[in-house]
Amino acid sequence: MKPTLKQLLLGTAMVTVLAFTYWMGTRSNHSADAKSTAQSMAGPKILYYRNPMGLPDTSDVPKKDSMGMDYIPVYEEGAKSAQEKKERKILYYRNPMGLPDTSAVPKQDSMGMDYIPVYADEAESSGGTVVKISVDKVQMLGVKTEQVGLRQINRNVRAVGRIEADERRVYNIAPKFEGWVDQLLVDATGDVVKPGQNLFEVYSPELISAQREYLIALQGVKSMKDAAPEAQGGMQELAQASLMRLKSWDIGDEDLRKLRETGEVKRTIAYRSPVNGIVTEKAAIKGMRFMPGEMMYKIADLSTLWVIADVSEQDSGLIKTGQLAKIRLDAYPGREFSSRVTYVYPTLNAQTRTTQVRLELANAGGLLRPGMYAQVELAGLGSKGRVVAVPDTAVINSGRREVVLVDLGEGRFEAREVKLGVRSDDYVEVLEGIRKGEKVVVSANFLIDAESNLKAVIAGFTQSVQEPLRGSQAEKSKQSEK
Repeated sequence: MKPTLKQLLLGTAMVTVLAFTYWMGTRSNHSADAKSTAQSMAGPKILYYRNPMGLPDTSDVPKKDSMGMDYIPVYEEGAKSAQEKKERKILYYRNPMGLPDTSAVPKQDSMGMDYIPVYADEAESSGGTVVKISVDKVQMLGVKTEQVGLRQINRNVRAVGRIEADERRVYNIAPKFEGWVDQLLVDATGDVVKPGQNLFEVYSPELISAQREYLIALQGVKSMKDAAPEAQGGMQELAQASLMRLKSWDIGDEDLRKLRETGEVKRTIAYRSPVNGIVTEKAAIKGMRFMPGEMMYKIADLSTLWVIADVSEQDSGLIKTGQLAKIRLDAYPGREFSSRVTYVYPTLNAQTRTTQVRLELANAGGLLRPGMYAQVELAGLGSKGRVVAVPDTAVINSGRREVVLVDLGEGRFEAREVKLGVRSDDYVEVLEGIRKGEKVVVSANFLIDAESNLKAVIAGFTQSVQEPLRGSQAEKSKQSEK
Protein backbone atom coordinates (compact mmCIF):
# COMPACT_ATOMS: atom_id res chain seq x y z
CA MET A 1 0.00 0.00 0.00
CA LYS A 2 1.43 3.30 -1.08
CA PRO A 3 1.66 6.16 1.43
CA THR A 4 -0.55 9.06 0.88
CA LEU A 5 0.67 12.59 0.36
CA LYS A 6 -0.34 13.55 3.88
CA GLN A 7 1.68 10.75 5.41
CA LEU A 8 4.75 11.77 3.34
CA LEU A 9 4.52 15.37 4.46
CA LEU A 10 4.13 14.34 8.13
CA GLY A 11 7.22 12.06 7.96
CA THR A 12 9.30 14.78 6.33
CA ALA A 13 8.33 17.21 9.06
CA MET A 14 9.32 14.76 11.84
CA VAL A 15 12.74 14.12 10.26
CA THR A 16 13.31 17.85 9.97
CA VAL A 17 12.44 18.40 13.66
CA LEU A 18 14.75 15.58 14.77
CA ALA A 19 17.63 16.93 12.67
CA PHE A 20 17.16 20.46 14.05
CA THR A 21 17.08 19.14 17.63
CA TYR A 22 20.32 17.20 17.10
CA TRP A 23 22.00 20.29 15.55
CA MET A 24 20.95 22.52 18.45
CA GLY A 25 22.30 20.00 21.03
CA THR A 26 25.60 19.72 19.25
CA ARG A 27 25.92 23.53 19.08
CA SER A 28 25.09 23.83 22.78
CA ASN A 29 27.80 21.32 23.68
CA HIS A 30 30.32 23.15 21.53
CA SER A 31 29.40 26.46 23.20
CA ALA A 32 29.84 24.96 26.68
CA ASP A 33 33.22 23.53 25.75
CA ALA A 34 34.32 26.85 24.30
CA LYS A 35 33.16 28.68 27.40
CA SER A 36 34.99 26.21 29.65
CA THR A 37 38.12 26.57 27.54
CA ALA A 38 37.91 30.36 27.67
CA GLN A 39 37.50 30.31 31.43
CA SER A 40 40.46 27.97 31.82
CA MET A 41 42.57 30.23 29.61
CA ALA A 42 41.49 33.30 31.54
CA GLY A 43 43.09 31.90 34.75
CA PRO A 44 41.98 32.42 38.35
CA LYS A 45 39.86 35.37 39.28
CA ILE A 46 41.65 38.55 40.43
CA LEU A 47 40.28 39.75 43.77
CA TYR A 48 42.20 43.05 44.05
CA TYR A 49 45.58 44.68 43.44
CA ARG A 50 48.00 45.32 46.32
CA ASN A 51 50.78 47.88 46.78
CA PRO A 52 54.13 46.62 45.35
CA MET A 53 56.04 47.99 48.40
CA GLY A 54 53.86 46.14 50.90
CA LEU A 55 52.01 49.26 52.08
CA PRO A 56 48.39 48.88 53.31
CA ASP A 57 46.93 50.16 50.05
CA THR A 58 44.75 48.14 47.64
CA SER A 59 42.87 48.85 44.41
CA ASP A 60 40.02 47.19 42.52
CA VAL A 61 41.59 48.07 39.15
CA PRO A 62 45.19 47.95 37.86
CA LYS A 63 47.23 51.08 38.65
CA LYS A 64 50.72 52.33 39.47
CA ASP A 65 52.20 53.80 42.64
CA SER A 66 54.04 57.12 42.96
CA MET A 67 57.27 55.52 41.67
CA GLY A 68 55.63 54.02 38.58
CA MET A 69 55.56 50.43 39.88
CA ASP A 70 52.55 48.28 38.93
CA TYR A 71 50.28 47.09 41.71
CA ILE A 72 50.45 43.31 42.19
CA PRO A 73 47.29 41.25 41.45
CA VAL A 74 45.96 39.00 44.22
CA TYR A 75 44.14 35.98 42.77
CA GLU A 76 41.27 34.02 44.17
CA GLU A 77 42.23 30.68 45.63
CA GLY A 78 39.65 29.13 43.36
CA ALA A 79 42.28 27.51 41.18
CA LYS A 80 42.25 24.50 43.39
CA SER A 81 39.59 21.88 43.07
CA ALA A 82 36.73 21.60 45.50
CA GLN A 83 38.13 18.33 46.72
CA GLU A 84 41.46 19.95 47.63
CA LYS A 85 39.67 22.73 49.45
CA LYS A 86 37.62 20.21 51.31
CA GLU A 87 40.71 18.27 52.38
CA ARG A 88 42.52 21.41 53.59
CA LYS A 89 41.02 22.25 56.96
CA ILE A 90 40.89 25.93 57.90
CA LEU A 91 41.91 26.47 61.50
CA TYR A 92 41.20 30.20 61.69
CA TYR A 93 41.55 33.50 59.80
CA ARG A 94 44.38 35.88 60.73
CA ASN A 95 44.77 39.62 60.29
CA PRO A 96 46.24 40.48 56.85
CA MET A 97 48.54 43.11 58.43
CA GLY A 98 50.08 40.64 60.89
CA LEU A 99 48.28 42.02 63.95
CA PRO A 100 47.44 39.57 66.77
CA ASP A 101 43.78 39.43 65.74
CA THR A 102 42.07 36.27 64.56
CA SER A 103 38.58 35.22 63.57
CA ALA A 104 36.77 31.90 63.39
CA VAL A 105 34.82 33.07 60.29
CA PRO A 106 35.87 35.03 57.17
CA LYS A 107 35.81 38.81 57.59
CA GLN A 108 37.55 42.01 56.54
CA ASP A 109 39.61 44.54 58.48
CA SER A 110 38.95 48.27 58.74
CA MET A 111 40.61 48.87 55.33
CA GLY A 112 38.50 46.26 53.56
CA MET A 113 41.25 43.64 53.31
CA ASP A 114 40.16 40.01 53.66
CA TYR A 115 41.48 38.04 56.60
CA ILE A 116 43.91 35.28 55.50
CA PRO A 117 42.92 31.66 56.16
CA VAL A 118 45.38 29.51 58.09
CA TYR A 119 45.14 25.85 57.04
CA ALA A 120 46.01 22.84 59.11
CA ASP A 121 48.83 21.82 56.75
CA GLU A 122 50.37 25.27 57.15
CA ALA A 123 50.50 25.05 60.92
CA GLU A 124 53.77 24.35 62.59
CA SER A 125 54.88 20.74 62.52
CA SER A 126 57.76 18.72 63.93
CA GLY A 127 57.32 20.15 67.41
CA GLY A 128 56.71 23.67 66.17
CA THR A 129 59.96 24.06 64.23
CA VAL A 130 58.66 24.58 60.65
CA VAL A 131 57.10 27.77 59.35
CA LYS A 132 55.57 28.26 55.92
CA ILE A 133 55.70 31.65 54.21
CA SER A 134 54.25 32.58 50.85
CA VAL A 135 56.62 33.00 47.94
CA ASP A 136 55.65 36.65 47.56
CA LYS A 137 56.52 37.36 51.19
CA VAL A 138 59.82 35.50 50.87
CA GLN A 139 60.76 37.72 47.94
CA MET A 140 59.55 40.84 49.73
CA LEU A 141 61.63 40.02 52.83
CA GLY A 142 64.76 39.59 50.72
CA VAL A 143 65.54 36.12 52.01
CA LYS A 144 68.97 34.81 50.96
CA THR A 145 70.28 31.30 51.49
CA GLU A 146 73.67 29.61 51.32
CA GLN A 147 74.58 25.97 50.98
CA VAL A 148 76.41 24.45 53.92
CA GLY A 149 79.94 23.30 53.08
CA LEU A 150 83.27 22.34 54.63
CA ARG A 151 85.69 25.08 55.62
CA GLN A 152 88.89 25.63 57.55
CA ILE A 153 88.03 27.85 60.52
CA ASN A 154 90.80 30.10 61.86
CA ARG A 155 89.87 32.58 64.52
CA ASN A 156 91.97 35.62 65.36
CA VAL A 157 91.53 37.32 68.70
CA ARG A 158 91.53 41.11 68.74
CA ALA A 159 92.21 43.15 71.86
CA VAL A 160 93.14 46.64 72.96
CA GLY A 161 96.56 47.02 74.55
CA ARG A 162 98.86 49.66 75.97
CA ILE A 163 102.62 50.02 75.93
CA GLU A 164 104.38 49.91 79.27
CA ALA A 165 107.98 49.90 80.41
CA ASP A 166 109.60 46.54 81.10
CA GLU A 167 109.37 46.17 84.87
CA ARG A 168 112.65 44.24 84.88
CA ARG A 169 114.42 47.24 83.34
CA VAL A 170 113.24 49.93 85.77
CA TYR A 171 115.76 51.08 88.40
CA ASN A 172 115.31 53.15 91.54
CA ILE A 173 118.29 55.33 92.52
CA ALA A 174 118.29 55.58 96.32
CA PRO A 175 121.48 56.20 98.41
CA LYS A 176 122.13 53.85 101.32
CA PHE A 177 123.47 56.54 103.60
CA GLU A 178 122.31 59.88 104.96
CA GLY A 179 123.46 63.08 103.29
CA TRP A 180 122.72 66.23 101.29
CA VAL A 181 122.53 66.92 97.55
CA ASP A 182 125.44 69.25 96.81
CA GLN A 183 125.23 69.44 93.01
CA LEU A 184 122.62 68.19 90.45
CA LEU A 185 124.26 66.89 87.28
CA VAL A 186 121.05 65.41 85.77
CA ASP A 187 118.32 67.87 86.61
CA ALA A 188 115.31 67.08 84.36
CA THR A 189 112.85 64.27 83.81
CA GLY A 190 113.27 62.65 80.41
CA ASP A 191 117.06 63.07 80.25
CA VAL A 192 118.90 60.14 78.73
CA VAL A 193 121.64 58.68 80.94
CA LYS A 194 124.32 56.09 80.31
CA PRO A 195 125.97 53.59 82.69
CA GLY A 196 128.53 55.34 84.89
CA GLN A 197 127.23 58.83 84.17
CA ASN A 198 127.23 61.18 87.19
CA LEU A 199 123.73 61.94 88.44
CA PHE A 200 124.44 64.17 91.46
CA GLU A 201 127.15 64.93 94.04
CA VAL A 202 126.46 64.22 97.68
CA TYR A 203 127.91 65.45 100.98
CA SER A 204 127.71 62.99 103.87
CA PRO A 205 129.54 63.06 107.23
CA GLU A 206 129.18 59.26 107.35
CA LEU A 207 130.86 58.99 103.96
CA ILE A 208 133.76 61.23 105.04
CA SER A 209 134.23 59.19 108.22
CA ALA A 210 134.30 55.96 106.23
CA GLN A 211 136.95 57.36 103.86
CA ARG A 212 139.18 58.34 106.80
CA GLU A 213 138.86 54.91 108.40
CA TYR A 214 139.88 53.28 105.13
CA LEU A 215 142.93 55.52 104.72
CA ILE A 216 144.04 54.94 108.33
CA ALA A 217 143.74 51.20 107.83
CA LEU A 218 145.84 51.38 104.66
CA GLN A 219 148.54 53.38 106.47
CA GLY A 220 148.52 50.84 109.28
CA VAL A 221 149.04 48.01 106.84
CA LYS A 222 152.01 49.82 105.32
CA SER A 223 153.58 50.67 108.69
CA MET A 224 153.30 47.13 110.00
CA LYS A 225 155.17 45.36 107.24
CA ASP A 226 157.87 44.28 109.72
CA ALA A 227 155.45 43.46 112.54
CA ALA A 228 154.28 40.04 113.56
CA PRO A 229 152.00 38.21 111.14
CA GLU A 230 149.16 38.29 113.66
CA ALA A 231 149.31 42.09 113.88
CA GLN A 232 149.51 42.43 110.08
CA GLY A 233 146.52 40.20 109.65
CA GLY A 234 144.41 42.24 112.05
CA MET A 235 145.22 45.51 110.29
CA GLN A 236 144.51 44.01 106.88
CA GLU A 237 141.10 42.82 108.08
CA LEU A 238 140.35 46.36 109.32
CA ALA A 239 141.29 47.83 105.94
CA GLN A 240 139.18 45.23 104.10
CA ALA A 241 136.17 45.97 106.31
CA SER A 242 136.47 49.69 105.62
CA LEU A 243 136.69 49.01 101.88
CA MET A 244 133.59 46.76 101.93
CA ARG A 245 131.69 49.46 103.80
CA LEU A 246 132.40 51.98 101.04
CA LYS A 247 131.48 49.49 98.29
CA SER A 248 128.22 48.66 100.04
CA TRP A 249 127.33 52.33 99.76
CA ASP A 250 127.78 52.07 95.96
CA ILE A 251 131.01 54.06 95.88
CA GLY A 252 132.55 53.28 92.50
CA ASP A 253 135.93 51.63 91.86
CA GLU A 254 137.17 54.82 90.18
CA ASP A 255 136.55 56.87 93.34
CA LEU A 256 138.22 54.22 95.53
CA ARG A 257 141.26 54.11 93.26
CA LYS A 258 141.68 57.88 93.47
CA LEU A 259 141.26 57.70 97.25
CA ARG A 260 144.08 55.16 97.54
CA GLU A 261 146.36 57.04 95.15
CA THR A 262 145.89 60.54 96.55
CA GLY A 263 145.29 59.67 100.19
CA GLU A 264 142.91 62.63 100.44
CA VAL A 265 139.38 62.47 101.81
CA LYS A 266 136.89 63.99 99.34
CA ARG A 267 134.17 66.24 100.75
CA THR A 268 131.64 65.25 98.07
CA ILE A 269 131.36 62.14 95.96
CA ALA A 270 129.43 61.77 92.66
CA TYR A 271 126.61 59.22 92.58
CA ARG A 272 126.57 57.44 89.21
CA SER A 273 123.86 55.76 87.10
CA PRO A 274 124.11 51.96 87.09
CA VAL A 275 122.12 51.52 83.82
CA ASN A 276 121.35 52.97 80.43
CA GLY A 277 117.92 54.55 80.19
CA ILE A 278 115.67 57.59 80.59
CA VAL A 279 114.87 59.46 83.78
CA THR A 280 111.16 58.89 84.28
CA GLU A 281 110.96 60.41 87.80
CA LYS A 282 113.21 62.90 89.63
CA ALA A 283 112.89 63.76 93.31
CA ALA A 284 116.40 65.13 93.85
CA ILE A 285 116.64 68.88 94.44
CA LYS A 286 119.86 70.81 95.01
CA GLY A 287 120.52 71.33 98.72
CA MET A 288 117.92 68.79 99.91
CA ARG A 289 118.65 66.34 102.68
CA PHE A 290 117.96 62.69 102.01
CA MET A 291 117.68 59.65 104.22
CA PRO A 292 118.89 56.10 103.50
CA GLY A 293 116.61 54.42 100.96
CA GLU A 294 114.90 57.60 99.80
CA MET A 295 114.19 57.62 96.03
CA MET A 296 116.18 60.27 94.16
CA TYR A 297 115.76 59.14 90.52
CA LYS A 298 113.81 56.46 88.66
CA ILE A 299 115.45 55.34 85.45
CA ALA A 300 113.80 53.07 82.85
CA ASP A 301 115.55 51.21 80.08
CA LEU A 302 113.18 51.57 77.09
CA SER A 303 115.16 49.48 74.61
CA THR A 304 112.57 46.72 75.14
CA LEU A 305 108.94 47.42 76.08
CA TRP A 306 105.91 45.45 77.15
CA VAL A 307 102.53 45.43 75.41
CA ILE A 308 99.77 44.57 77.89
CA ALA A 309 96.62 43.46 76.02
CA ASP A 310 93.21 42.98 77.67
CA VAL A 311 91.62 39.82 76.22
CA SER A 312 87.93 39.21 76.84
CA GLU A 313 86.93 36.32 79.05
CA GLN A 314 85.32 34.35 76.21
CA ASP A 315 88.56 34.49 74.19
CA SER A 316 90.98 33.82 77.04
CA GLY A 317 90.92 30.09 76.40
CA LEU A 318 92.32 30.62 72.90
CA ILE A 319 95.52 32.33 74.06
CA LYS A 320 98.72 30.36 74.71
CA THR A 321 102.31 31.37 75.39
CA GLY A 322 104.33 31.69 72.18
CA GLN A 323 101.45 32.69 69.88
CA LEU A 324 102.22 35.18 67.14
CA ALA A 325 100.71 38.64 67.33
CA LYS A 326 100.41 41.71 65.15
CA ILE A 327 100.48 45.14 66.77
CA ARG A 328 99.24 48.38 65.21
CA LEU A 329 99.62 51.86 66.65
CA ASP A 330 97.63 55.00 65.90
CA ALA A 331 100.89 56.97 65.85
CA TYR A 332 102.18 54.95 62.87
CA PRO A 333 99.21 54.11 60.62
CA GLY A 334 99.79 51.38 58.07
CA ARG A 335 102.73 49.93 59.99
CA GLU A 336 102.70 46.60 61.79
CA PHE A 337 104.95 45.31 64.58
CA SER A 338 105.39 41.58 65.14
CA SER A 339 105.68 39.97 68.54
CA ARG A 340 104.87 36.84 70.55
CA VAL A 341 102.92 36.16 73.71
CA THR A 342 105.43 35.85 76.55
CA TYR A 343 103.06 35.54 79.49
CA VAL A 344 99.35 35.06 80.20
CA TYR A 345 98.39 36.46 83.59
CA PRO A 346 96.60 33.95 85.85
CA THR A 347 94.01 36.44 87.15
CA LEU A 348 90.83 37.95 85.72
CA ASN A 349 89.75 41.56 86.12
CA ALA A 350 86.33 41.37 87.79
CA GLN A 351 85.25 44.83 86.54
CA THR A 352 86.17 44.48 82.86
CA ARG A 353 85.97 40.65 82.64
CA THR A 354 89.28 40.54 80.81
CA THR A 355 92.57 38.70 81.18
CA GLN A 356 95.88 40.47 80.65
CA VAL A 357 98.35 39.10 78.10
CA ARG A 358 101.95 40.29 77.92
CA LEU A 359 103.98 40.71 74.75
CA GLU A 360 107.53 42.00 74.38
CA LEU A 361 108.46 44.46 71.66
CA ALA A 362 111.89 45.77 70.70
CA ASN A 363 111.99 49.58 70.62
CA ALA A 364 114.44 50.12 67.80
CA GLY A 365 115.00 53.81 67.19
CA GLY A 366 112.93 54.81 70.21
CA LEU A 367 109.69 55.03 68.20
CA LEU A 368 107.56 53.50 70.94
CA ARG A 369 106.68 55.29 74.14
CA PRO A 370 105.07 54.00 77.33
CA GLY A 371 101.42 54.97 77.51
CA MET A 372 100.63 54.49 73.81
CA TYR A 373 97.50 52.52 72.92
CA ALA A 374 97.79 49.58 70.55
CA GLN A 375 95.48 47.30 68.57
CA VAL A 376 96.62 43.72 69.09
CA GLU A 377 95.60 40.84 66.81
CA LEU A 378 96.49 37.40 68.19
CA ALA A 379 96.56 34.30 66.00
CA GLY A 380 93.98 32.19 67.85
CA LEU A 381 93.37 28.48 67.67
CA GLY A 382 91.63 27.04 64.59
CA SER A 383 89.71 23.93 63.65
CA LYS A 384 91.49 20.66 62.99
CA GLY A 385 90.98 20.38 59.24
CA ARG A 386 87.89 21.27 57.20
CA VAL A 387 84.67 21.21 59.19
CA VAL A 388 80.97 21.89 58.61
CA ALA A 389 80.52 25.65 58.87
CA VAL A 390 77.77 28.22 58.29
CA PRO A 391 77.98 32.01 57.95
CA ASP A 392 77.92 33.88 61.22
CA THR A 393 74.81 35.77 60.06
CA ALA A 394 72.87 32.49 59.83
CA VAL A 395 72.96 31.90 63.59
CA ILE A 396 70.17 33.30 65.79
CA ASN A 397 71.16 33.42 69.45
CA SER A 398 68.12 33.40 71.71
CA GLY A 399 70.18 33.58 74.88
CA ARG A 400 69.57 29.96 75.84
CA ARG A 401 70.33 28.26 72.53
CA GLU A 402 71.63 28.85 69.00
CA VAL A 403 69.26 28.28 66.07
CA VAL A 404 69.63 28.32 62.28
CA LEU A 405 66.81 28.39 59.72
CA VAL A 406 67.03 25.58 57.15
CA ASP A 407 65.37 26.18 53.78
CA LEU A 408 63.16 23.16 53.01
CA GLY A 409 61.88 24.62 49.73
CA GLU A 410 58.48 25.94 48.64
CA GLY A 411 58.52 28.64 51.30
CA ARG A 412 59.03 26.23 54.22
CA PHE A 413 61.75 26.96 56.80
CA GLU A 414 62.76 24.81 59.73
CA ALA A 415 64.19 26.34 62.90
CA ARG A 416 66.87 23.89 63.96
CA GLU A 417 68.92 24.05 67.14
CA VAL A 418 72.68 23.64 66.59
CA LYS A 419 75.80 23.16 68.69
CA LEU A 420 78.60 25.51 67.68
CA GLY A 421 82.37 25.22 67.84
CA VAL A 422 85.21 27.48 66.71
CA ARG A 423 84.30 30.90 65.29
CA SER A 424 86.11 32.98 62.71
CA ASP A 425 85.35 36.49 61.53
CA ASP A 426 82.66 35.34 59.06
CA TYR A 427 81.95 31.65 59.71
CA VAL A 428 81.27 29.39 62.67
CA GLU A 429 81.81 25.65 63.03
CA VAL A 430 78.67 23.53 63.55
CA LEU A 431 79.26 20.43 65.66
CA GLU A 432 75.68 19.13 65.71
CA GLY A 433 72.32 19.93 64.13
CA ILE A 434 73.08 20.41 60.44
CA ARG A 435 74.62 18.50 57.57
CA LYS A 436 76.71 19.36 54.55
CA GLY A 437 74.64 20.30 51.49
CA GLU A 438 71.65 21.77 53.33
CA LYS A 439 70.64 25.37 52.72
CA VAL A 440 70.52 27.88 55.56
CA VAL A 441 69.06 31.37 55.62
CA VAL A 442 71.77 34.03 55.89
CA SER A 443 69.65 37.15 55.33
CA ALA A 444 66.28 38.18 56.80
CA ASN A 445 66.38 35.20 59.15
CA PHE A 446 65.29 37.39 62.04
CA LEU A 447 62.18 38.39 60.07
CA ILE A 448 61.35 34.74 59.42
CA ASP A 449 61.92 33.95 63.08
CA ALA A 450 59.59 36.80 63.99
CA GLU A 451 56.97 35.40 61.59
CA SER A 452 57.30 32.00 63.22
CA ASN A 453 56.94 33.47 66.70
CA LEU A 454 53.93 35.49 65.54
CA LYS A 455 52.17 32.37 64.25
CA ALA A 456 52.90 30.58 67.51
CA VAL A 457 51.45 33.49 69.48
CA ILE A 458 48.37 33.64 67.25
CA ALA A 459 47.84 29.88 67.55
CA GLY A 460 48.11 30.06 71.33
CA PHE A 461 45.87 33.11 71.44
CA THR A 462 43.25 31.42 69.27
CA GLN A 463 43.30 28.27 71.36
CA SER A 464 43.00 30.18 74.63
CA VAL A 465 40.08 32.19 73.24
CA GLN A 466 38.20 29.26 71.72
CA GLU A 467 38.39 26.94 74.72
CA PRO A 468 36.42 29.23 77.08
CA LEU A 469 33.82 29.73 74.35
CA ARG A 470 33.37 26.01 74.02
CA GLY A 471 32.98 25.77 77.82
CA SER A 472 30.34 28.48 77.95
CA GLN A 473 28.46 26.90 75.05
CA ALA A 474 28.50 23.56 76.87
CA GLU A 475 27.06 25.17 80.00
CA LYS A 476 24.34 26.87 77.94
CA SER A 477 23.48 23.55 76.31
CA LYS A 478 23.24 21.85 79.71
CA GLN A 479 20.94 24.61 81.00
CA SER A 480 18.75 24.30 77.92
CA GLU A 481 18.49 20.55 78.42
CA LYS A 482 17.35 21.08 82.03
